[in-house]
Amino acid sequence: MKFAEFHAGQAIEAGPYEVSEEEIVRFATAYDPQWFHTDAQAAKGGRFEGLIASGWHTCGIAMRLVADAALAGSESFASPGLAYVKWPHPVRPGDRLTVRATVVEVRRSKGQSALGILRWRWQLFNAKGTEVLDLEATSLFDLAP
Repeated sequence: MKFAEFHAGQAIEAGPYEVSEEEIVRFATAYDPQWFHTDAQAAKGGRFEGLIASGWHTCGIAMRLVADAALAGSESFASPGLAYVKWPHPVRPGDRLTVRATVVEVRRSKGQSALGILRWRWQLFNAKGTEVLDLEATSLFDLAP
């Protein structure tokens, strides 16, 4: 989507994306090697009673869904960061995840007229409708001719 296509209140939905146990373990082994992400047997006896995905993995899945649904072919070039990120419930092997990205604000920079600024809230849900990720991101768009 192009920057001009975004407007406050707009909701963009994408998915589902099915998360496999192998993917959870592979990601966690490389980037977040805590036992409840990497060892299915040990995780059965843990607080979550089974293997769960890293929150950072969950963010990556949301990024993929949003990139495919809204940022592909856009003028987006960077993000200065997130206002917040929350993982209210764990992601488990076999979960089918969908994202809802709701546009909070669309504006041009006051100091750089060729810079578009988009603030939006991303929520990721499993097939039961349980929220597993909630974040607010800012995306920057290069609007130079």
